[in-house]
Amino acid sequence: MEAANGLIEAVVLLALASAALATTEKLGLPSVVGFLIVGAIAGPGILGLVGEPDRVRALAEIGVVFLLFEIGLELPIERIRILWRSALIGGGFQVAVTLGVVASTAHAFGLVWPAALVIGAGVSMSSTAIVLRLLADEGQIDAPGGRLAVSVLIMQDLAIVPFLLFIPLLAGDATQHAPIGWALGKMGLALGFVGFSAWFLIPRILDRVAQTRSPELFSLLALLIVLGSSLTAESLGLTLAVGAFLAGVAASGSPYAHQLFSEVVPLRGILLGIFFLAVGMFFDPQQVIQAPTTFLLDVILITVGKILIVVLAGMALLRQSLRVSLEAGLSLCQMGEFSFVLLGVAGEAGLIEPILHQRMIAASIATLLLSPFLIRHAPAIAGAVAERLRHPGVAMPSSSADEDIGIGQRVVVIGYGPAGKTLVRLLRSLDIPFIAVDTNPAAALEASQSGEPVIYGDATRPQVLQHLRVWDARLVAVAISDPLATRRVVSRIRAMAPDTEILARTRYMREVDHLSQSGASVVVAEEFEGSIELVARALESFDIPTGAIARFTEALREEGYGAIRAPAALPIDPWLMELLDHTDTEWIEVPMTLIGSPTLGELDIRAQSGGNVLVIERGAKSHPNPPPNFALKAGDRLLVLGSAENLLRVRLLLDRPHKS
Repeated sequence: MEAANGLIEAVVLLALASAALATTEKLGLPSVVGFLIVGAIAGPGILGLVGEPDRVRALAEIGVVFLLFEIGLELPIERIRILWRSALIGGGFQVAVTLGVVASTAHAFGLVWPAALVIGAGVSMSSTAIVLRLLADEGQIDAPGGRLAVSVLIMQDLAIVPFLLFIPLLAGDATQHAPIGWALGKMGLALGFVGFSAWFLIPRILDRVAQTRSPELFSLLALLIVLGSSLTAESLGLTLAVGAFLAGVAASGSPYAHQLFSEVVPLRGILLGIFFLAVGMFFDPQQVIQAPTTFLLDVILITVGKILIVVLAGMALLRQSLRVSLEAGLSLCQMGEFSFVLLGVAGEAGLIEPILHQRMIAASIATLLLSPFLIRHAPAIAGAVAERLRHPGVAMPSSSADEDIGIGQRVVVIGYGPAGKTLVRLLRSLDIPFIAVDTNPAAALEASQSGEPVIYGDATRPQVLQHLRVWDARLVAVAISDPLATRRVVSRIRAMAPDTEILARTRYMREVDHLSQSGASVVVAEEFEGSIELVARALESFDIPTGAIARFTEALREEGYGAIRAPAALPIDPWLMELLDHTDTEWIEVPMTLIGSPTLGELDIRAQSGGNVLVIERGAKSHPNPPPNFALKAGDRLLVLGSAENLLRVRLLLDRPHKS
């Protein structure tokens, strides 16, 4: 009977998880939000569909184990290398200051230090799952605000391991008054044993098992590594999650890491969904009803406090503008999945009381529910606040610099990233005067010190555009990675300079129409350009003349990428395809496999292919209108006039073996 009850609960959980996922996908919300809401509704506080949430939580903790293993396995080394400075400075500041402020405040209101530190650590975490998903959906992950948010998230993800390690230490210090030195030593020995075992055993075991070429055995080994390392760590006084994280880091150096990742991720997704369902089940609506003021105060303090700390880190330490820093702050103002992990582990260790645990769960769920709306409207909110506070985010050059970039300036480059730098190099090579502006103070300072006319500023601000005198420019090139900021810059330039040509670059095809409506003269979409390049390379493989390919790709651009944006089931417009069949000239090289020296008359190129040989180039000499008795040699280049089919036949004719 007990087995039947357990099966019923499992079916109920899977049904709830499916309903939550389907609902959030339809609404365009992160799955975490749906899991939390459905869990709260199904929990004992409302409908009571699952009678014992503690049993669900025991299963859900395995989901956290798989999550930590995945993070260790997929440590964002490349992203850390790119963003290490902002992650270390900005992320470290955010985690440390949030922990310190929250812990000090909680202690001042009567909470003991161990519990206060746990609460501070939990509040310092944000939701990696929600933030990355929504930033990617909104096209903001590579924007300045998105990069700052990702930097902070990297530091938060790395900080979870020492936080989890210190919970047993805090619990021992709080309950048993064990010497801190002994506790640290014991923790260090356990950590060293688990780490050594993982690094020494796991890569070798993976290699041996992979050589058996048994997918079933590899799948079983993946489960054994995750669960075995976790249980080993727990038996030595650490936590399940820490053991899984160390095992993931150890396995990441293996050549079989990608296969291991593919085995773990499906299970992790299911179990993590159950974890958030369990978190929602522990939500007690009675506590919110009985103390609504406390609940609202907690949510406001957490949200506003985290926003202010991220803004301070961005502006004071990383020299970002108010708009960029505020966008990042609005993205990171929630408590995340690791907050629940920390609070759950601390609750089991007796560090925090159940009523305080409930209070923090209620506040964290509320901040998570607010996050999708704040992240989606973060650029608009940040822009409006910066505008209202009249914060230009710009260090204007001196009056002497103004003279250098005055009315004679003809090209304005907005954005000094890779695309902007390439354009600047071209303009400099052509002796075309220009000025560039960028929101990255370090890049602007470095460029200006080397003599480049690059200033630091936020081009979404009208004052910056006025200083750049965009109405006097022959061309304004907008080459920034933030799609919403690009749209705002283009519309403001068009309002100031109705006759100025505006060239806008975007990564996403969905932005083409928006930018055109905002006033861009030409929009270059990286997604479209990549598609055009792919088409051009494919046509080259079929020996289509380069001139015909150039006409075809140019027509695609002139049509506003219409052929690319059309549904895949529709054929390309016939008039575009006709461009590939027009008569054209093409240089064709005689292959080195040619045997002997056949003459043009022997090959009979015109009759056999329909192409007409206009010029033969041999070395440095050209032979126009060659006679029929002209003998060809390997390495000669023929300028042939004809259609794509004619030119293809010429190539096939030359590829055949011939004898003189």
